[in-house]
Amino acid sequence: MLVHLPMPITIAIDVVVWFAIHMGVSYWITSRPLSSFSPDAWLCKMRDWEKNGRTYERVFIVRTWKRRLPDGATLFREGFTKKQLRENNYAYYNDFGTETCRAEVTHWIVFFFGFIFFLWNLWWVGLIMVGYAAVANLPCIIAQRYNRIRFQRVARRLSESRNQCQ
Repeated sequence: MLVHLPMPITIAIDVVVWFAIHMGVSYWITSRPLSSFSPDAWLCKMRDWEKNGRTYERVFIVRTWKRRLPDGATLFREGFTKKQLRENNYAYYNDFGTETCRAEVTHWIVFFFGFIFFLWNLWWVGLIMVGYAAVANLPCIIAQRYNRIRFQRVARRLSESRNQCQ
């Protein structure tokens, strides 16, 4: 801890800083053009251990809880809502997959901001803040990765069927 403050002030600062981090990062990432994100980029690309999404279904049982997660995109005019499908075509599924990458990047950035709380909190409170960051963001990251794999699969099928028709 670099700064020592009375506990009530520290708690108030923690709440305000978390709110500012969540809103600031979300706004900043949402304002970036979609072309800034790619499902093929290092952070977002599918890994072998994900087993084409089966890891998320079997280990994390993602299908049972992912619908309960909030969709922060609705907070911003530029946001791409991911709660329900709006179209059924290749471009939409492709954009949806890219949007999941944008959302994943947002949650990773917010998660890593959790470590700044060690600057003005006791070490054990810093651990609680990092724990909060994990609980608040890792389920969203898991859901985004799972959804991206599914949408890439559907977009690939639509693209193949479109190419066969030409």
